Amino acid sequence: MEANRPKALTDLAQAERFELLIQAVKDYAIYLLDPDGYVATWNPGAQRFKGYGADEIIGRHFSTFYTEEDRVEGLPARALETARNEGRFEAEGWRVRKDGARFWTHVVIDPVVGEDGQVIGFAKITRDVSDRRAAEQARFESEQQFRLLVQGVKDYAIYMLDRDGRVSSWNAGAQAIKGYQAEEIIGRHFSTFYTAEDQAAGEPARALATALEKGKFEGEAQRVRKGGERFWAHVVLDPIRTDAGALIGFAKITRDITERRAAQEEIERAREALSQAQKLEAIGRLTGGVAHDFNNLLTVIRASADFLMRPNLADDKRARYVQAIAETANRAAVLTGQLLAFARRQPLQPEVFEVGARLRGLEQMVATTVGALVKVEMDLSGEAYWIEADPSQFETAVLNVIINARDAMPRGGSIRVSVSAVDRVPAVRGHSSATGKFVALAITDNGTGMTPETLKRIFEPFFTTKPVDKGTGLGLSQVYGFAKQSRGEIDAESQEGVGTTFTLYLPQANAPVSTAASAAVLAPVTAPPRNILLVEDNEGVGRFAAGLLTELGQTVTWVGDASRALSVLERRAADFDLVFSDVVMPGMSGIELAQHIQQAWPDLEVILTSGYSHVLAEKGSHGFKLLNKPYSIDGLLSALRQEADAG
Repeated sequence: MEANRPKALTDLAQAERFELLIQAVKDYAIYLLDPDGYVATWNPGAQRFKGYGADEIIGRHFSTFYTEEDRVEGLPARALETARNEGRFEAEGWRVRKDGARFWTHVVIDPVVGEDGQVIGFAKITRDVSDRRAAEQARFESEQQFRLLVQGVKDYAIYMLDRDGRVSSWNAGAQAIKGYQAEEIIGRHFSTFYTAEDQAAGEPARALATALEKGKFEGEAQRVRKGGERFWAHVVLDPIRTDAGALIGFAKITRDITERRAAQEEIERAREALSQAQKLEAIGRLTGGVAHDFNNLLTVIRASADFLMRPNLADDKRARYVQAIAETANRAAVLTGQLLAFARRQPLQPEVFEVGARLRGLEQMVATTVGALVKVEMDLSGEAYWIEADPSQFETAVLNVIINARDAMPRGGSIRVSVSAVDRVPAVRGHSSATGKFVALAITDNGTGMTPETLKRIFEPFFTTKPVDKGTGLGLSQVYGFAKQSRGEIDAESQEGVGTTFTLYLPQANAPVSTAASAAVLAPVTAPPRNILLVEDNEGVGRFAAGLLTELGQTVTWVGDASRALSVLERRAADFDLVFSDVVMPGMSGIELAQHIQQAWPDLEVILTSGYSHVLAEKGSHGFKLLNKPYSIDGLLSALRQEADAG
């Protein structure tokens, strides 16, 4: 048994073990040369790399493996000489296999020294590193190509910073944009390119911190060239990390956008100039329209007043001219209201109401307005849709759209009114869409339709395609103003020969109220006599209002502004039951006066009156009773009676 057991390595002599080791290595060529360079031993690794069997190569000179050009240069002999004199030779280079193929090797040659200290040969180890060299060469070529690419870019400054922000590379684009040569800037901090004020504000450090925190910094700002000239730059800064995540620096790309900024500013200036020109054109059109319409109204009033001043005018004619003046004044008030609605400067009196009920209440008026040739279909479902808006302005807006639809159907047609709930308002006239709960009121006709050019202008004040004296051009402007002031939108779609759809979007209300239409308030014919402090800065209006109140049985004290009103009240506030004040006055406004009275004399009633006030339009009447100008006798009596009842 013991005789058949194979020998263990430890049982072998050292020379035998060494021989086994050399013969087992396949990835390295390990062999001996004699002192003159002739092959003395050969292992399997050498055979695999070189292609020679041991019997083919032992005894031949090792220069056999060298290229022809290396042999001409004497490289084999120089390698042995270096190993002999320096104790080692190590290098990489081309070698040749038996079949003539070249491969890249890593070579180590060590001298073999005998017991007497003389070199008796050389130990040579060769490794085939062709694959590694190919990979390194590919990487080198890729890096060279990338370097050429970066250096070839002239429109972008592309360079690297170290971890502290110092410039570590520089391309031709950076030189062109910043003005520095590579040798002038490499090693300097990138804050060199920042303006003095940005440096003082710590912008360079903030940019690096942002890049580290968010993975990127990007922005536009002014930078400074070598000569001190400022330019606008678009900057991107990215951190560079190793595969392990360690920060090694930053990549920075800068583009000179000075020309682009200048072009943008020029476009903005042109746009502003165009906008200003359009505003002036609109003002001119608005002024002309207002002048035209009010001159027509004033013609009626002036002519009627002239007739009323004639002596011996018959009572029936006198009554007719007085009626003409009253009706014309009402039309003037409607015209003013439409202007204010378009400008979104008319103070609204919103209420919560159900849209369907309000529309059903308008059916009779709509039928009368459109005439027999036009069929109106109210498509109102049983579902209730609540909104909060000024009901009077809402009805006016609906009637304006329906009248516009009627006029688009001179030979008759049909109008369909429908209501639905939607959760978004589409993009309209360049504005983005909006999400939320809205009530959509759609009014569709099958009339003549509109061209795209006309559709763009329909909400402009006094723009109309109707014949002269057939429309003021303010109806759709009122609808537009009402929608905007009610936090809604108005959209219009039209096709020539097919028809038009107007869709009014208004926010839904949360709390329902009674669906009954508001009953008209019957104005009382009289009001209880009271002591009134009248505050009005316009002399003509003040004299007229004082006379009117006196005619209605009131005792009136008239002052011209709020400061004089307060002076009177401080002396004799107990003498007055009511303060009747205009809103727009020099110095303190009527609202400020009312608030002061509310604090100093809380039992003293206040009525405000105004034809227009930006304070009212933007903030409301602050809870005080408001009587809109122009007011009628019935309207004034109603306000006085309400205040008396409240008191």
